[in-house]
Amino acid sequence: MIKSMTAYTRQEASADDVSVTVEARGYNSRHLDLSLRLTHGYHALEERIKKQVATSVARGRLEMNIQIVHKSDDAIAYEVDLPKAKAYLKAAEALRDALGLSDPVHLEQILNVGGIVRPAEVAHDPEHFWPCVSACLANALADLDQMRIREGAFLAKDFDARLTTIETRLKRIRADAQQLPVACRDRLKERLAVLTEGLVEIEPDRLLQEAAILAEKSDISEEIVRAESHLQQFRELMERDEPAGRKLNFLLQELNREFNTMGAKMARLDAARHIVEVKAELEKIREQVQNVE
Repeated sequence: MIKSMTAYTRQEASADDVSVTVEARGYNSRHLDLSLRLTHGYHALEERIKKQVATSVARGRLEMNIQIVHKSDDAIAYEVDLPKAKAYLKAAEALRDALGLSDPVHLEQILNVGGIVRPAEVAHDPEHFWPCVSACLANALADLDQMRIREGAFLAKDFDARLTTIETRLKRIRADAQQLPVACRDRLKERLAVLTEGLVEIEPDRLLQEAAILAEKSDISEEIVRAESHLQQFRELMERDEPAGRKLNFLLQELNREFNTMGAKMARLDAARHIVEVKAELEKIREQVQNVE
């Protein structure tokens, strides 16, 4: 059962004075690549989150945004930059005196200066927040997994149809290959007739011997057997409950190699047309396999 790497989920959870929102998007990637954005002040949970994600996702780029809201009274704190505030007040009063003004400098003016009052770092106990974060993350990963399974089912259906097409073409290639000795004899006879301009009579036994040698060099029976084996392995991998993307991609490379060899050996036969069509199907599968976990 193959899985896609593309998916999306958004989950929420709350408990006591904590609320958590997890939003995640999955994309194609050769490895597990987690891009995590976490609410400021809760980075002590980052390693736990990465470990939990790794138990559910084996491959793919995952962009995850986790928002944690602490609802207690001491969850938010601010601090004042007193040196900066005093320096501003001193400069404002100096400017007032220089201009001969009598207006006082108000607190609102000082507060409007950026950085005078700023959020303070609040220490959060990871053990207090982790149960809610972990529960919400588990729900998100489960929902993500279900979407990846559904997308994988669509990919598997497409693969199955294309593999059937390739298997049908391979049977026709095998049938055409059985005509190879005759085709080699006729081709050799034509070439000799052109070269000798019909003035030299070639002994039939000698012609058959040379045609047999040529047919042996063009034999594709081994390539056909290996291609059939690769196609069977491809189907078996699609049914396994484990990440198969890398192995499927490797099998496609091997299939391309086998059909390239067949095409080179049978370039002058009708089988070459089937090989071209097979390679077109393999390319379409290759594009989709890049999305398989």
